[in-house]
Amino acid sequence: QVQLVESGGGLVQAGGSLRLSCSASGSIFSRYGMGWYRQAPGKQRELVARITTMGSTDVADSVKDRFTISRDNAKKTVNLQMNSLKPEDTAIYYCNLYSEGTNYWGQGTQVTVSS
Repeated sequence: QVQLVESGGGLVQAGGSLRLSCSASGSIFSRYGMGWYRQAPGKQRELVARITTMGSTDVADSVKDRFTISRDNAKKTVNLQMNSLKPEDTAIYYCNLYSEGTNYWGQGTQVTVSS
């Protein structure tokens, strides 16, 4: 009953920037966490960053100084600003929403960073 739609992925050169966005729709409670996970070929899915309704954030050490997560509660949207991208950031990025004990996932958006 909750749908997540991601946008903003693409191909970028090392050192460049991308901004990912994810919009939620459906039956969503007032409190919900949103975040971004990524999965590279042959690797497990890992947390990139997440943010609570009140704005508390948790960001992976590998991207802490380069990525910034934010949200717009009125639009039910979470964003991920990615700067100084590296080839190792190449992965499929998935939007996540957590509310009332249930996880919801977007279809993913491809981010490719060339050297």
